[in-house]
Amino acid sequence: MRKHIATAKRLTYKAAGVDIALKEALVPLFRSIAAHTASKNVLGGIGGFGAMYKLDAIRAMRHPVLVSGTDSVGTKLKIAFATGRHDTVGIDCVAMCVNDIICHAARPLFFLDYIGIGRLKKGIAVEIVKGVARGCELAGASLVGGETCQAGDIYRPGEYDLAGCAVGIVERKDIPIPRRIRAGDLVIALEANGMHSNGFSLARKVLLERGRLKLGARIAELGCTLADELLRPTPIYAQIASELFGKFRIKGLANITGGGVPENLPRVLPEGMQAALRRGLWRVPPIFDLIRRIGKISQKEMDRTFNNGIGMVAIVAKSDGDEVRDYLKRRGYGGNIVGEIRRGRRGVVFA
Repeated sequence: MRKHIATAKRLTYKAAGVDIALKEALVPLFRSIAAHTASKNVLGGIGGFGAMYKLDAIRAMRHPVLVSGTDSVGTKLKIAFATGRHDTVGIDCVAMCVNDIICHAARPLFFLDYIGIGRLKKGIAVEIVKGVARGCELAGASLVGGETCQAGDIYRPGEYDLAGCAVGIVERKDIPIPRRIRAGDLVIALEANGMHSNGFSLARKVLLERGRLKLGARIAELGCTLADELLRPTPIYAQIASELFGKFRIKGLANITGGGVPENLPRVLPEGMQAALRRGLWRVPPIFDLIRRIGKISQKEMDRTFNNGIGMVAIVAKSDGDEVRDYLKRRGYGGNIVGEIRRGRRGVVFA
């Protein structure tokens, strides 16, 4: 027994699946990638125990409020694993967090990411972080830090999870308040460019399992390969949201994510008010009809699973509707007046 112990190979953390040396070697590279997003308020940069950010913006605000949001990319990552394309999911990660906090009129300040992975591979990690940095640039936020966890006992070979946290700031008086919404106000839709990062569990089952479609196949009605469509990064609406809140009286802004319009729009409505939407007033990307037909999915199930072409919803006074709509169209967001607010049980009804 003693002889066996003496001759046994020495175990290391790397042999157990955790490559500390590679992780440490990646830190300077991550730091250089993040540097392109850093504002003058970032202190220290990536590599410390915590990320530090000066709140100089508070000096110009009477009642500053910090707004935070956290989310993950979800099972859209399964498409990245299958295709070996990891350069856009970082944008999705930022979008899923930032698009929530801007609904409170917050200006994004900084972002942190979390990568949980089975076996750390330099190429994949760098692609992910470059995507996160690109998302931060689009959001006007600084990438101030993150964490990479190597957990081979949790993740399957070649798979990982990607999540993040965004923090923004807003003057308290500028936060939209649901009670200001009145019957007769208009609902304006900002276009979605596709599925964004929601509904992929159902979409994969329909398209890849039932429909037996191939990710590399070009789908005529989509005008691209299935992989290109499904990996299309989620738009980051931070810039246009800032413009809307700065130029118009926006009474409510809702990010249409998991749960679709029926679950997300009511989050900004007061009790006793409902949104009545009329179908056909906004463009529905063809990917949704493809999913509906192959999966034989009811319209109700489509509504409560996907965004169906509506990325965000703004609520404005009737007198401001045409001006807001025209502004969004000029800015390329396909703004359409798709319904109105009326009295009734809080929720969404379709006509």
